[in-house]
Amino acid sequence: MALPTLRTIGFIIGIFLITLAISMVVPMLTLLIYERTGDLNAFLWSSLITFVAGLALVISGRPEKIHLRPRDMYMLTVSSWVTVGLFAALPFLFAHRLSYTDAYFESMSGITATGATVLSGLDNMSPGILIWRSLLHWLGGIGFIGMAVAILPMLRIGGMRLFQTESSDRTGDKVMPRSHMVAKYIVLSYVGISLFGTWAFWAAGMNLFDAINHAMSAISTGGFSTSDQSLAKWQQPAVHWVAILLMILGSLPFALYVATLRGNRWALLRDQQVRGLLGLLLFTWLVMGTWYWLTTQLHWLEAVRHVAFNVTSVVTTTGFALGDYSLWGNFSLMIFFYLGFIGGCSGSTAGGIKIFRFQVAYILLKANLYQLIHPRAVIKQQYNGHRLDEDIVRSILAFSFFFTITIAAIALGLALLGLDWMTALTGAASSVCGVGPGLGEIIGPAGNFATLPDGAKWLLTLGMLLGRLEIVTVLVLFMPTFWRH
Repeated sequence: MALPTLRTIGFIIGIFLITLAISMVVPMLTLLIYERTGDLNAFLWSSLITFVAGLALVISGRPEKIHLRPRDMYMLTVSSWVTVGLFAALPFLFAHRLSYTDAYFESMSGITATGATVLSGLDNMSPGILIWRSLLHWLGGIGFIGMAVAILPMLRIGGMRLFQTESSDRTGDKVMPRSHMVAKYIVLSYVGISLFGTWAFWAAGMNLFDAINHAMSAISTGGFSTSDQSLAKWQQPAVHWVAILLMILGSLPFALYVATLRGNRWALLRDQQVRGLLGLLLFTWLVMGTWYWLTTQLHWLEAVRHVAFNVTSVVTTTGFALGDYSLWGNFSLMIFFYLGFIGGCSGSTAGGIKIFRFQVAYILLKANLYQLIHPRAVIKQQYNGHRLDEDIVRSILAFSFFFTITIAAIALGLALLGLDWMTALTGAASSVCGVGPGLGEIIGPAGNFATLPDGAKWLLTLGMLLGRLEIVTVLVLFMPTFWRH
C-alpha cells in the first residue's frame, strides 16, 4: 500500500480521534453538573492524549485531495475502529482503574454496540463513566450506519443494493440523493429518534440522566444500562414498551428513514426485510408470550410484555434484560440462542446475520426445490423488487460461511482457555452477533464478563470487531494479494 494512501487513511483516523476527544467533554460536563469531580482529571487527560494523537495524524497526513480506492476502504474501516477503541479505553483505564484488557474490552463493546461488560456496581458508579459508555454506543451506532450505507455496498458485503426500494418505482426517483444529503438525513433521523427516546423514557418514569443513557443505548441497539438490573430496575410497563419501540427503530434501515423524510411515507412498510422483521417479532411475542403465560402465574399481558422485551432485545442484538430469561427453562434457552443469530435489518445499528439473508436463503431454497420438480422451468428470483444476481447470492453464501466459522473458531479458543461449553459457545455467538450477554451463570443476563481470563476477553473483543465489520472486511486484510500493488 502506497505511503500517500496510508497518510490519507491516517488523516481520516486523526479526524475521528479529534471527534472522540471532543466527545469526552460530555462526561466532563456531566461530572461538573453532578458535582462528582473525582474522575474529571481522568477524562481531561484522556481527552488531551486523544486530541494530540489525532492532531498529529491530521497535520502529518493532510492530503491535497482525498482519493481512496475501494480496496483502501478495507484498511480505513478496520484501522479506524481498532484505533478509536484504543483511545476510547483511556477513561476506563484512568478513572476506573481497570486493566487495559478490561478497558479495551469495555470500549470495543461500546463502539461496536455489543453491550457485553466487565463492570458491576453500575447503580453507584460515576455518572461520567456511565454517560461515556452510552455515548460510545451512540457514536458507534451512527458510525456503523454510515459504514453500512456508504462503504459496505462498495465492498459488496452489505447488501444495501437490495434495499433501495424506490429504484424499482416507475417514478424514477432515487432513494439516495448526493452523499452529503444522505449523511444529513441519516444524522437528522438518528438525532431525532434519540431525542424522542429521551423524552419518552423520561415521560415513562425515568429521571433525565437515565433517560438519556438508555435512549442512546436503545437507538444504537447497544445495551449498556445505568443499573446492574438493566431495565428490570424500572417496574413501569411504559418504560419497557418505550425500550421495545426504540430497539425496533434502531434495527430498521436508516436509508429508508431517508426515503421517508424525502416524501415516501410508506418506504418502511413496503420494504420486505422490515415486514419480515416485524412479522418475526410479532409471531414470537405471541407464541412465546402465551407459552410463558401458561407456565407461570403472570397475567397474559404481563407475560407478553416480558417476552416482547427480551425477544426484541435479543433479535435486535441490543442486550437489555428484563429479568433473567435463562431461568425460564431449556426450551426458552434454545429459542433465545437461535434468535440471537438473526439480527435486525441491513443498514441499521443492529448486528447479527441480518434478516434479509435469511429471507434470501428461503427464496433460493424454494427456487431450488421448484427446480427439482420442474427441471426446465425458468425461475425468476427477486427480493425487494431486485433480481437476485449471482454476485449477491455469492456474497451472502460467503458471509454466512465465514460467520459460522468465526463463531466456531472463537468458541473453540474459549474452550481451550478453560471455559465451559455453554459459556464458550454462547459467548462466541453473542460477541460476533453483537448481542452482549450470553447464556449460563457466568455471562448470562444476570452476570458479566469480568471473571473471564484475559485471553478470553481478547478473543471476544476480536469477535465483536469481526461481527460488527461483517467479517469479510477484516479477513481480506490477511490476504497476501491485498498488500501487493
